[in-house]
Order: sequence, then structure tokens, then C-alpha cells
Amino acid sequence: MHSLFPGTSEKAPLWGAFFVAALLWLLPAQAATAEACAMPAGLREARVERVVDGDTLRLADGRSVRLIGLNTPEMARGGRPAEPFAVEAMRHLERLVAASAGRVYLQPGAQPRDRYGRSLAHAFGRDGRSWASAQLAAGLGLAVALAPNTARLDCLLAAEAQARAARRGLWRRNPQRAVGQLQAGGFALLSGRIESFERNRGGLWLRMDGALVLRVAPQRIARFDPDALRALVGRRVEVRGWVVERSRRGALRPGQARWQLSLDHPALLRRL
Repeated sequence: MHSLFPGTSEKAPLWGAFFVAALLWLLPAQAATAEACAMPAGLREARVERVVDGDTLRLADGRSVRLIGLNTPEMARGGRPAEPFAVEAMRHLERLVAASAGRVYLQPGAQPRDRYGRSLAHAFGRDGRSWASAQLAAGLGLAVALAPNTARLDCLLAAEAQARAARRGLWRRNPQRAVGQLQAGGFALLSGRIESFERNRGGLWLRMDGALVLRVAPQRIARFDPDALRALVGRRVEVRGWVVERSRRGALRPGQARWQLSLDHPALLRRL
């Protein structure tokens, strides 16, 4: 899990993603998510040993499972206090586990493991409810889309929209921050203005105010509409993802942005 508050498929046209996201904000959550959130048949049951945090489970067979499509606030670690709603997110997931008699049904992602060796999966209770969508609907995390594990994105965006509209959990105080407020890397929900667009061998690049550049890697370009990205120049947007400090990867050239955020899916970026 990564910080929500750093420092304190087929080709999907970008405008189409914006339109779908806008519709999800207007639809009742139950109607928008019913089919997308449904638990598929034939999943095997596993026993949960404990809840590690708001988006991670430890199973009795020794596996650590990271819930796909969800990022919750950081628990206390390394002398740092827990972020707002981190404990609430963990307790809420514990209640979901208890309501399912300590059992979980897992649907592995298209990418089944992360770089830390954890299993990546959609988790469901015995009632068939998606635990990631339940966390998001309670306002205890933010939806994320990391290719290729984006199959249930509509469900998760709709659940988040429900919490955002009702100002539940972390939405009581909007976690969105201006790009210029960046002070450290980690997961962030940011807003700012697109200043320039460039395409080169390194992919698609959107420079934002406040020393942040958004990158679409060459292997992800097929998911985006480059012309629609270019049309965002001069517009204000909301973007989410993991921010890294580029200077840690080597010296910055004059004029280069200090921060970088990689975009895996068009739904991570929306026009304001």
C-alpha cells in the first residue's frame, strides 16, 4: 500500500473515459455497480488469517493478498503515524471478513502477483460482495487502475463516486491536492493545468504546472487517444497515481520536471 497523502484491453478513447466517468457520478451506485461488481461463479474459498491493512489480507495458507483496484491510507510505520482513515479502513475490512465467517473468494488478476510477491486479486465475501468496492463506497480508499488488472474498473469508480457524493470517509475533506503542493513521492490525487504535450520514443508526455510530468509508456499508448491528450493543453485536470521524484533516478536536465506520474489507464485522468 502506498501513501494517499505524500508529503503531509482494447483502445479506449480518453473522451469516452471522461464521459463514462461523468455518467457514473450521476447514476445510483446500486444500478451502476450491480453487474460490474458481481462475483463470478466457480471461485475457490480461502481462509483469512488476518487483515494487514485496508487493502491487504494474510491468508491461512501463508499468502499475502493485495486487493486489486484499491489504495487505502497508510498505517503507522517507521516512526510515522497512521494517515487519516487508515485504521478505519483496516477495521472496516476486518468487519467484512468477520461477516463472511473468515472466508474469502479470490479472483486472480490478469497479472497475478506484484513486485513484492503478493497475490493480486479481487476479493469477495460469502454474500458475493466485492470487498474493494465496499471499502470505496465507505470512503476508505481511492480507486486505482494498474494495467492489466483493470477488468472491474467501472464497479470501483462507481463505488468511489458514491462515497465522494455523500462525503463519506476521506471525502469529508477532499484528498485532492494541487500539483504545486507536492513535497514527496507516493500515491496522490492531484489537480492542475496541462501546460504541454509531447510524443517521443519514451511515450506520451503531459507537462503540468507545479513541476509534474505525466507519462504514458509506449506499451500503454494503445489504451489512450493521443489527440485527446493533446487537446488537454491549457485545461485543468484531476489525475491520480504513484508519484516518483525523478532526481533520485539520476540528475535532472535543465527544465525537466522534478516529479513524474505514470498513467496506465485513461480513467486515472479526467478533465475538470
